[in-house]
Parts: sequence; structure tokens; C-alpha cells
Amino acid sequence: MAEEERKRERVLVVGGSGYLGQHLLAALALAADRLDVAFTHHSQAPPQPLLDALPSVRAFRADLRSGDGLEAISASFGQPHVVVNCAAISVPRACEMDPPAAMATNVPSSLVNWLLSFGNDKSLLIHLSTDQVYEGVKSFYKEEDETLPVNMYGKSKVAAEKFIVEKCSNYAILRSSIIYGPQTISPVAKSLPIQWMDSVLSQGQQVEFFNDEFRCPVYVKDMVDVISSLAKTWLSDGKKVQVLLNVGGPDRVSRLNMAESVATVRGYNHNIIKSVSASSVNRGVASPSDISMDITKLTQMLSIKPISFQDGVRATLDAEAS
Repeated sequence: MAEEERKRERVLVVGGSGYLGQHLLAALALAADRLDVAFTHHSQAPPQPLLDALPSVRAFRADLRSGDGLEAISASFGQPHVVVNCAAISVPRACEMDPPAAMATNVPSSLVNWLLSFGNDKSLLIHLSTDQVYEGVKSFYKEEDETLPVNMYGKSKVAAEKFIVEKCSNYAILRSSIIYGPQTISPVAKSLPIQWMDSVLSQGQQVEFFNDEFRCPVYVKDMVDVISSLAKTWLSDGKKVQVLLNVGGPDRVSRLNMAESVATVRGYNHNIIKSVSASSVNRGVASPSDISMDITKLTQMLSIKPISFQDGVRATLDAEAS
């Protein structure tokens, strides 16, 4: 039995009650025969529907700013072989309004120092960064392009990347675009992009969408596949990992293009979609114009080909209907 215990690999999802975190936990729980899976949450109690749906997954309350709660994980779960950090203040306006909070939360210093406290190289940190590290003045940024963020959210994420590269011996930093897809087991409070567009367009009234801000939105299941693939490789061969990847979908789209895809899939009237410039609205935070990303490195390294935006929209809306 002790031998069997030792063979089990431990995966910790930090911020597991969030959107990506829940989708990731659902996927990891399928390997409950081989993996011990746990997650951290910041709220007072973990979401009950998530615990009910995934009984093999353990929950720990932790405060990433102070590091409170991490020692309890050491004591009862042990050193994780893989840590996936999904925790962040990811609303750009919230970061702009409180820069110290953005830096304290988004630069995972307490988490990294906790991992370093084990004094070995047996953990891989997979950290979620953002496309907003790029300035947004050209199309299809590559990983080696300069990071010149235009807002506090991007700045906090660049600081996080630098901190991880300096401190960690094994890491995978994933610069993610907008993540979209079906709702989570325990519904998240934040508005989901495709569902929101579907709901406003279904009312048949004219709605404005930006025509001049470009992103490469990525379907959540592709994001989960990327993380799972990196974790699996690390767990099977344990070779040093130091990688930085753009993780987006294959399509460069504006909010206008996104709305048009939703209308096409749903059969809504395209005439209600009004094209406007992002400069027509003051959102209280600077937003990069074009942070579309080149994902050649991702597809070559992991042999994962993210699905097209239109197919992702269809999959999202089909899942919501079922």
C-alpha cells in the first residue's frame, strides 16, 4: 500500500473555484485513480456544487497575498508535483483602481516562496499570464516580442513572469487570451463572453460592438488540454521545464467579429450588430488595440491545435443548451 501511495502524483490548482480552475479540476478528477487533486479558494467556503460533483478533489482555503493556508496544504496534502496558478485579479479596471492589490495578488510571491521552501526541484509551476503583456500595436505577437503593457493588469502580469523566471527552476508560463466556453459546475459570478453576447443579441435590439480591438480567444477545453499536456509530460519524465507560451485560438477577431459568429450560429439578424470604435467608450482603463498572438510555438511543442472561434462558439452554445 505504501508503495502505491508513493506513486500517486499530487496536483494543486490555485484559484480552483474560478472559471478556468473549475474546468481544469473537472478534467483532472477523471484521473482520480492516478492523481491526488486539490485546489485553493479565497472565499470563506469552497463552492458546494463543485465539491458535490468532484468528491475526490480536496479544497483548502488560502490567501495568496499573505501565504496564509499554504502550510496546512504542506501538512495534509504534501508537496505538489504540479501547481497550476489560476488565481488573479483579472479585471483590468479593478487593477487600475488598486495597483497595490493587483501587484500583491498577481505576483505569486508567497506561492513561489512556499514551493521553494521544500528545497528540491520536484514541483512544476504552471502559471497563467495574459496577452495583455503586449503593447497592442501590431498583429500576431510572438513570445520573444517585447512586453510593454498599457495597463496595470498587464504590468502586474509582466512582474509575475519576471519573478517566476528568476526564482523557479521549473515553470511553464502561459500567456492566455480571452478564455471562453461553457459555464462551470458551480456558476461563476463574472459574465462569460459568448453567453453575454447570446443573451443581448437574443433580445433583437441593436447592440454596439468594438470593431478595432483584436484578440485570439481560446476555447476553455483547449486551455485545459494545454495545461494537462504540460503536467503529463512533467509527471512522466521530470525533465527540467522552462517554457513561455502564447495560448490563443487560431483566429484574430474583434468583439464585432465575435458577435457576428454568435449571430451566425444562432441565426440572429446581423443588422442589430452595430460596429463602433473602442475609442468611443471610456472604460476607465487603457486597453491594447491588437494583441493577437502567434501560436506556432504552442502547436509545434505540444501538438495541440486549438479549435476555430466559430467551432468554439458552436460548442459553447450547444453545451449551454444541453
